Amino acid sequence: MSKNTDGGEKTKKEKEDKMTVTEKDGKVRISGLEYFSVNQTFDCGQCFRFDVDAGSAKGTAMGKEITFSQISDSEIEIYPCTAEEFETVWKSYLSLDEDYGKIRESLKNLRKEDKKLSEAMETGKGIRILRQSPFETLISFIISQNNNIPRIKKLISALCAEGARISGGSEKEFPSPEVIMKIGIDGLRAIKTGFRAEYIVDAAEKVKSGEVDLGRIKGCTVEEGASELCKIRGVGPKVAACTLLFGFEKYSSFPIDVWVKRVMKEYYGDSVGGKDFGEYAGLAQQYLFYRRRYIEENRK
Repeated sequence: MSKNTDGGEKTKKEKEDKMTVTEKDGKVRISGLEYFSVNQTFDCGQCFRFDVDAGSAKGTAMGKEITFSQISDSEIEIYPCTAEEFETVWKSYLSLDEDYGKIRESLKNLRKEDKKLSEAMETGKGIRILRQSPFETLISFIISQNNNIPRIKKLISALCAEGARISGGSEKEFPSPEVIMKIGIDGLRAIKTGFRAEYIVDAAEKVKSGEVDLGRIKGCTVEEGASELCKIRGVGPKVAACTLLFGFEKYSSFPIDVWVKRVMKEYYGDSVGGKDFGEYAGLAQQYLFYRRRYIEENRK
C-alpha cells in the first residue's frame, strides 16, 4: 500500500481525493485511477451486455446506454455522462470507491509465497468487480449454463427486447421478475433459451413471491446466500457462486467451473482451494483465470 510522507498508510478518502472528475461536452473524464482497466474489467466474464474493443466497452447498464473508454493507464472517459451522474451511479458501479490497493495487499500478505497468484495479479491488475443488479446477475448466470459468451450476450439481448415488447418499456431495462413471468416458459423458449426457460421462470416466481429473498442475501454469509439461491431450479454451486460474487459483492465467493478447475490443477495440484485465498478469494479467482487465458491467447 502506498504511504504518506509521514510514513502512515493512505486512507480510503485520500485515495479517492487523488481521483479527479472533469465534465465536458457530455463526457466525464476520470483521472488519477489505480488498478482499473476497461478491457480487463469488461472482458473477464462477469457481465454480458457490453462489447469490448480497442480499450472501450460500449453497452447497457443501470438502464442506460453507456461507453467507458480507456484514455491512459490512469484515465478513463465515460459518455454520455455528467459529473453528478458519475458520483451517484458509475463510481459505485465500477467499484471506483473501493480501495483495490488494500485488497491486493491483503491477498499478497495472505499468499506471500504464491508466485502464481503474484504473476496473475500483475497480469490482471486492472480487474475490478462491477456492482451489478442482483436479479440481472442471477438470470444472466442461469442463461450462461453450457453456453459461450457470444450466445449468452445474444440471449440476454433477446430477453431484454422481449421484456420491452411485453411491458411497453425500454430494451435498456433488464426485465423484472413480473415481466419475465408474463413472457413465460413458451415465450422464453421462442427466443431460444432452451432448457433454461423453466429455470428463468422459476427464479422470477421465487424472487417475486419472496421464497428467495434477494434483499436478505446481502446480509448473509456466502454459504447462507448459496443455500438461498439453490432453492431455484437449475441453480447449482457455480451459478450461485457467480451470482454472489458479481451481484452481491461477496468477494470470498470462489466460482468453480471446468476452466477454473484446470487452472487450479495446473497451478496448485490438489494442495490449494478457494478458501485458501480468504476474504478476497473471488478476486483471486479472477486474477488466476485471466492470467491463464492471457497465456493461452498469446500462444496463438
